[in-house]
Amino acid sequence: MSWVNSFRTHEDTCRRAPSAHNTQPWVLRYADDAVDVHWDPSRALPGSDPTRRDLFLSLGAFIETCLIVAASAGLPVRPEIAVEDTTLRAARLVPAPSPYDTPFTVGSVQRRRCARGGYAPGLLDPATLTALTAFGADLRQVPARELVAPLAEADRWMFGTPAVVSELRAWMRLSPKHPRYHLDGLTDRAMTLSRIEATGLAALIAPSAYPVTSRLGGPALLAAASKGTLRYDGSVLVLIGSADTPEAVIEHGRALVRVWLALSERGLSVHPLSQLLDCATTAAPLAAQLGLAPDESPLAVFRTGRPLETPTRSARMPATPT
Repeated sequence: MSWVNSFRTHEDTCRRAPSAHNTQPWVLRYADDAVDVHWDPSRALPGSDPTRRDLFLSLGAFIETCLIVAASAGLPVRPEIAVEDTTLRAARLVPAPSPYDTPFTVGSVQRRRCARGGYAPGLLDPATLTALTAFGADLRQVPARELVAPLAEADRWMFGTPAVVSELRAWMRLSPKHPRYHLDGLTDRAMTLSRIEATGLAALIAPSAYPVTSRLGGPALLAAASKGTLRYDGSVLVLIGSADTPEAVIEHGRALVRVWLALSERGLSVHPLSQLLDCATTAAPLAAQLGLAPDESPLAVFRTGRPLETPTRSARMPATPT
């Protein structure tokens, strides 16, 4: 069996990589001695991610996950990252002299979770934060309470922007009856919503109701529902880097998933808070608060800590022949 055929048997595990809204935008195309990583434009988020920052971070996370899975299988693979907009190709996986050098395994990939519920109080200890720098990520820590007001503002923007709400509506799975509940998107359980909360959210953003509810304070009401997210003594981490090229963002996505895996190995979870960067009125003050240089950008924001409850494992689409 060729390395490509062997790698293909592990594709379902590679698909455990994280992506914004759990859109899983990656597409693998197999050749005789290479595997091309493309993306599906229908799984991009132009409303909330017009610069494609989250898209390329997700593709980087997927590429890194592919390398980890291949290394666990003893397959010597390396990536050639070069974004081609005409063919929608992000990278090519090709043979390497030896397997990818990584401390992570298939087990690490399987254990990683996002946790959107409550976290135990406590800042990330300095030793852990220092250890994370070994994974190639420039991380800045912000106490969670300092971002309570900005998160509320970002949530009001998110729920008050029709294009963003349309994307949320498309990717939220607010009932087990949804036909794609076990395939992709954000489920009610993954978002730790009660049945009443999920039903209320669905009602407020429904296409027929949203034009009215958005004028009557629906965005503020939905933002208020998440005010407690950061009202505790916890840690929010910001990934800093260059966003000059898609390739640079992909590399930061690789570093980001390494950090998330390292946190997971320590019993810690993460909760992405991308709306803080998607909303212009909160992104700029956050960059100023961090004292970033002109060539630095905040690329990802997430809280991290020990979840109070075991987070729900998110759905993934199975591999399909291409």
